[in-house]
Amino acid sequence: MITEAQDRIVRIEVTGGNLRNNNLSVAGLCAFFPRACFGGARRKGGAGKPIRIHLEGLARTVETDIGCDAKTGKPRRQFRGRSWVGDFFRHHGVHSGDVLELERRDEWTYALRVASRSGRATDAPLRFAEFFAGIGLVRLALEKHGFQAVFANDIDIDKFEIYKKNFGEDHFKPGDIHGLSAAEIPDCDLATASFPCTDLSIAGQMNGIHAGESSAFWELVRLLRDMDGRRPPLILLENVPGFLMSHEGKDFESALLALNELGYAVDAIFLDAARFVPQSRLRLFVVGKLGVPGECPWSLGLSELRPRALAEFIGKHPNIRWDIRPVRCPPPQPVSLDTVVQDLPDDDPAWWNADRTNYFMNQLSERHAATAAKRIAARHVSYATAFRRVRNGRSMAELRTDGIAGCLRTPKGGSGRQILFKAGMGQRQVRLLTARECARLQGVPDEYKIDGIPLNQALFGFGDAVCVPVVAWIAQHYLAPLAAELIADRGFSLACRAND
Repeated sequence: MITEAQDRIVRIEVTGGNLRNNNLSVAGLCAFFPRACFGGARRKGGAGKPIRIHLEGLARTVETDIGCDAKTGKPRRQFRGRSWVGDFFRHHGVHSGDVLELERRDEWTYALRVASRSGRATDAPLRFAEFFAGIGLVRLALEKHGFQAVFANDIDIDKFEIYKKNFGEDHFKPGDIHGLSAAEIPDCDLATASFPCTDLSIAGQMNGIHAGESSAFWELVRLLRDMDGRRPPLILLENVPGFLMSHEGKDFESALLALNELGYAVDAIFLDAARFVPQSRLRLFVVGKLGVPGECPWSLGLSELRPRALAEFIGKHPNIRWDIRPVRCPPPQPVSLDTVVQDLPDDDPAWWNADRTNYFMNQLSERHAATAAKRIAARHVSYATAFRRVRNGRSMAELRTDGIAGCLRTPKGGSGRQILFKAGMGQRQVRLLTARECARLQGVPDEYKIDGIPLNQALFGFGDAVCVPVVAWIAQHYLAPLAAELIADRGFSLACRAND
């Protein structure tokens, strides 16, 4: 339906039929296009001289004409060819009732853009783009709460293989974020980024956010800046606690100020995976909110979500545009290590042989060896985990017996794979955690596919990922309610807000 016509610009309202058939109605627009662009019923029978249409947001120009009816000779109601129309609809998340604007720049050159939005029901999926997507555990969490993935990127091809096995590859663009352009990012409501922690982790060199792999954060900033009016209204960042402490807080400050410059007010919380699964994995999350005025809080109570170090940072940085949202800490779940352990038979080759087991036992300190002996003598079977550490120049094994595993890490993290210690009824067995056990420690359901994936590839993927129920909790209790409020306040779809 044509809603407006001028000498240079026409507006076209998108219908459900347009969306189903990937076409744009140009009925009644014969005078808007050069006469020579109307061709025969089929290209083979004589195509019209093509016009060029620049698809804004895609950095792409297509050539097309308008065919005529074979019987009547009258121009058809849509452009010839449909794939580019579908690409434009998908990239911008076009819905029925949205209005597109077609601008004539000269006789043969045009531009197509989104002019206004009809609004979207609050129960429609919230679209998100995930950067540093890894093996897709952020996606796994968000999709539990009504979010829809429209774009994903990661440089690691091994992780992409696992991602593809579970989600397909329709929205995934593998490669270095430095090579991405803003035009490749579809309109979305949320951008997530679990950017590399290598230079922020206390297990690394603490070179900071301006060095090494962690400096990839600034490429995310570049993409958001280049998206300009299409910036997603919500951002979720995830990283290690060292992000707050790096260079005495200066790195965290510079990152948040960069988001402020892009129009985002910010909030930050800590959340430990141990609230949901038997793994100690404390992470720092930042939420950015576009177009929210924000204010510096004069007082901020301490909680597990905002402990003293974070509360003090917020209080000492009134130069940052904050928007601190009251959030209740999730109640702890009754979790225990034995709930994730695979029941492997005693003769499974994963269990270490006697020599390797004795070597492990001899690596225990006197205190840890006494703890192990009590567990072996117990009348029930129990599990503990262990890491190898270097103490005073000697390799030592240290047990953790509180029913919680240590933080899963990648080989780059410095501590390697965790060891499982099974004891009781006078027996002991030792082995490394399996890939499936690591998946369960990240809250990943057993339906998640890792069969056929090399062991080290799977372990690296899980060790470098987010804990699913942690992100799911943030989505349910923070992001989704916030998105609903913004939609209600603004009266239209979040992903469409820039074009109104």
